[in-house]
Amino acid sequence: MPHVWLNIKRFMRKRPRIGMTMRLDLENRRFYLGRNYCEALEHYGALPVHLGLIAKRDYIAAILDELDGILLPGSDTDVDPHYYSEEPHPKLKTVIPEKDETDFLVLEEAAKRNLPILAICYGMQSLNVFRGGSLIQDIEAQAANSLKHEQGRPLARNSHHIVIESGTLLNRITRDDTVQKADGENAKNVFVKVNSHHHQAVRICGENLRISSRAVDGIVESIEDTDEDKFVLGVQWHPELSYETDDLSSKIFKNFVQFCSARGDKK
Repeated sequence: MPHVWLNIKRFMRKRPRIGMTMRLDLENRRFYLGRNYCEALEHYGALPVHLGLIAKRDYIAAILDELDGILLPGSDTDVDPHYYSEEPHPKLKTVIPEKDETDFLVLEEAAKRNLPILAICYGMQSLNVFRGGSLIQDIEAQAANSLKHEQGRPLARNSHHIVIESGTLLNRITRDDTVQKADGENAKNVFVKVNSHHHQAVRICGENLRISSRAVDGIVESIEDTDEDKFVLGVQWHPELSYETDDLSSKIFKNFVQFCSARGDKK
């Protein structure tokens, strides 16, 4: 009987379990999250797991013990600027303490377990602040000659270009190499279009993070861990909106899920 249970458990682990922190509707006191994140993960073979915004270490630690990766999704709120020692700018949007505190706990516990992380839009900003970095609180007001980074509808439309640096995880993903491969001698920067739905951006990159792409106006569009053996990637655009139609978005989710699956196989 023990052998039967082990075989069942091994079968259940074939699809990697990826946790996603949710949002909080203050008026209706409910947790929620857009369907696109779940659907993108499931499309590439993962089991999405919703994480309520309960900022308790024992709760977060117990859940992450059962996970193979973390997706930090976007949010219509902003990270509290006190975390990077700034006063609130007049154009700062809503700040939800439960969101910041839970995301930071998840990032801390994920680091202890060496979990792969994909951080999207607000999630990338949260990752950067957690690592000791800072943000531009409002691009239009604080970044001269910037592009329009809040494109509006249609949401999945790729609206501006980014330049992806050679020698980065994101560059390898765009060239459809496995993330474990080193860059070849002829690797070059990649020029590609992405969608855009944000009014804040990375100002100073956090500890053990590097900038892997920028928009043509200089705004940071992605960051990643400096350790090439890790999958810790933050993107400012929304690949979950366009994974079915956009090549880069598809490759990001495909590689992330594969990395989580490989980690799960080692358990």
